[in-house]
Amino acid sequence: MARLTRAETQERNRAKVLVAARQEFAERGFRDAKVDVIAERAELTRGAVYSNFPGKRALYFAVLADLAARAEPAPHSRPGTDARSAIGAFARDWMVRDAGLGRDLPSEVMAEERVRLPYAQLLELGALLLALAMERLDPPESLPDAPPARYVRRAGSVLTTLHGARQLTVAAPGFVEPFDVVSTCEQLAALPLNDWWAPPQVSPQPRPAGEPWSPGEAVDLVRGETVRLPADGVVAVLGLHRLAAAEEAVRAGADVTVVAVTGEPAELGPLARLVITEVAAGLRQAFPESRWPALRVVFDSRAELAAAAGVPAVSDATEVAVRVAGGRIVARADGFGGCHAVAADWLAPAAPARHDRSS
Repeated sequence: MARLTRAETQERNRAKVLVAARQEFAERGFRDAKVDVIAERAELTRGAVYSNFPGKRALYFAVLADLAARAEPAPHSRPGTDARSAIGAFARDWMVRDAGLGRDLPSEVMAEERVRLPYAQLLELGALLLALAMERLDPPESLPDAPPARYVRRAGSVLTTLHGARQLTVAAPGFVEPFDVVSTCEQLAALPLNDWWAPPQVSPQPRPAGEPWSPGEAVDLVRGETVRLPADGVVAVLGLHRLAAAEEAVRAGADVTVVAVTGEPAELGPLARLVITEVAAGLRQAFPESRWPALRVVFDSRAELAAAAGVPAVSDATEVAVRVAGGRIVARADGFGGCHAVAADWLAPAAPARHDRSS
């Protein structure tokens, strides 16, 4: 038998740790789970566990993200034909998932601000994804001379209801009636909330560029599959504190790829995958494929895509947007409003590219 490469061994050990940790968390809960016991279950050393995960919380987030990616759809699930029926299907799929293993997630999120703020921004991005699917299925009507209408607040209300119901299912067994939760979400899908999109009041001027763009493939969390990033469109490199800026690019009408980055990929990366995967998996079951959000979301754990976009260093506060045309970066903007600036410029004729000598 051929010997495994170092990368293959690491991947095998990581998978063994996830299985062992899932068993330990299921039996003991997060607080009482022991890393030493997880190592024993995986037939590895404690050091091997920590070589894959920096701590127990990072491991917990990774287990939940792995479960979200593997979750089976609700029995007899069918895509909705309008926003209300699609949200009903989304809520039913959500309510049949086992909430037991995630019962400690809220307390671990609340434990530190460095986790709370990214979590809030991830929920904002999840609400945007759900809203975009609703809008494609049942477009909102905008009044004359009024800002464009949207469904983000409705989507946020649905996710608020579902997250709350999940926690009460664990905290107060028997109190939550799933049918009532689904019906409530269906009502929320049609609730008028006077919601519209207001662009940022200040944004930087995009700077012309002429750089190669060759990012290769990445996993799109929205579709749950590996995709090749397009040669034309807008790429928004966003730290986990700036994810809400994704809407600034989307509302300008651009073809958008969000590249999510963080200064703590080992712990916050699994949390990002968990939150987005949960929403995306549900909407893929509840909405026809033709109505899935056009927005792509990838998590860039090694900042390789960021580097390809000309961002040499990343943090949770990163906000850089580049416009790509014909496989080259032709414009960029960074800082608050950068996504809107580049995306609004996306519909304008491309500026002549300044070819660098190294390409």
